Amino acid sequence: MRLRIGVFGFLVCGGIAQAQTPAVRPDSGPPTVTLADAIQRSLQIQPAMVSAAGSQRTAAAATTTAYGTFLPTITAGWSASKSSQASFDRNRAVSIPPVWNYGYNLSAQVDLFDGLRRIWGVKSARAVQDAADAGYISQRYVTELQTKQAFFAALADQELLRVAQAQLARTEQELKAATDKLKFGAATRADSLTAAVDHGNAEVALLQAQANLVGAQAELARQIGMDGLVSPVPDSTVPSLPDTSGLLRKAVDNTPLVQQADAQLTAARANVLSARSQYLPTFRLSFGDNRNDTTFGGGFIHHHVTNWTFSASLPLFNGFTREQSQVSSNVSRDIAAATAADTRRNVAAQLAQQVAALVAAYHQMDIAQANQASATEALRVQQQRYAAGAGLLLDLLTAQANLTQAEATLIQARFTYRTTRATIESLVGKEL
Repeated sequence: MRLRIGVFGFLVCGGIAQAQTPAVRPDSGPPTVTLADAIQRSLQIQPAMVSAAGSQRTAAAATTTAYGTFLPTITAGWSASKSSQASFDRNRAVSIPPVWNYGYNLSAQVDLFDGLRRIWGVKSARAVQDAADAGYISQRYVTELQTKQAFFAALADQELLRVAQAQLARTEQELKAATDKLKFGAATRADSLTAAVDHGNAEVALLQAQANLVGAQAELARQIGMDGLVSPVPDSTVPSLPDTSGLLRKAVDNTPLVQQADAQLTAARANVLSARSQYLPTFRLSFGDNRNDTTFGGGFIHHHVTNWTFSASLPLFNGFTREQSQVSSNVSRDIAAATAADTRRNVAAQLAQQVAALVAAYHQMDIAQANQASATEALRVQQQRYAAGAGLLLDLLTAQANLTQAEATLIQARFTYRTTRATIESLVGKEL
């Protein structure tokens, strides 16, 4: 969610707001949530996480099925029937009443050799499962990144709201001081009107800051699966700058995105070998056991047959189906190889950019803190000068606007540093 820091431009723009002082959010505001709790909730309810977990289960089931192809296929059946009319046995010249027929069969078959298709199928299934596992880890950190961005945005808007409230309080004091000076003839009416304009702009800025905070809290609530608004628990601590000297050299190959692309390439290569194995013969062993019993009044007929079959087959020509399968698997392998190489380059480029941005954001916070301290001192001096009648109201309002902008810049710098750090953690798949 973008921070709308530009709203504080109203503090130095013209125009008098025709509204009463906005009400500050009551103490009994929306429920609060810590960053750890927000991440935990989002990992449980986000559709992308549910989908990634489902892909893991599907890939695990496919791996089990691939191993199952080495086991024999067993089928059993049973039947019972009764004829509706009598029959005549010509050999014995006797009449046979309606009879019961019972039968069962048991069959099994196993491929002794299938051109190594099963072996390559297992390798492909395991690679797909590795890709699903890496995809789950990658999606987990993406979800954490989205949650952190929503959390930090709401946290920044809370801080910006406090800045707007402090600015409004300062303009109220300045408006009262200008009004009092006007009564005693120590200031002009222009000073009073200027102070009123500045106070009105501060009211507008506070209203906008409150609206921004509501939007950020609503977005955070949606991200973690809650209704209404959720307020982030403030955390004044900012993580220190991590050691990034060896991050680019060691992290690329171990990132979830790269591992997922490499696993998909392994699966594609296994599929190529499986397609080639279609040119080899298949040897199969089959077993069958069939029994049929017929009962009638005073008689019993029993039939029992057991057989073993060894067979071999080799498709000599199947309408170029094998050739088409070979071409398709080769194309998929080439695409997977190009994707894996591009993913590695992309991750390396993003890491380089984000690491540089992280270092810049960290030093920007130091500069922003120094700027805030300087603006605070400048405002204090201008307030004393104006109270003593030695300074101009315009100088005081300028110092006040500079402090407000310095505070907003510091909040923005902290937000940028935190979100950049979270982006790097999402790329490398681990906490820094």
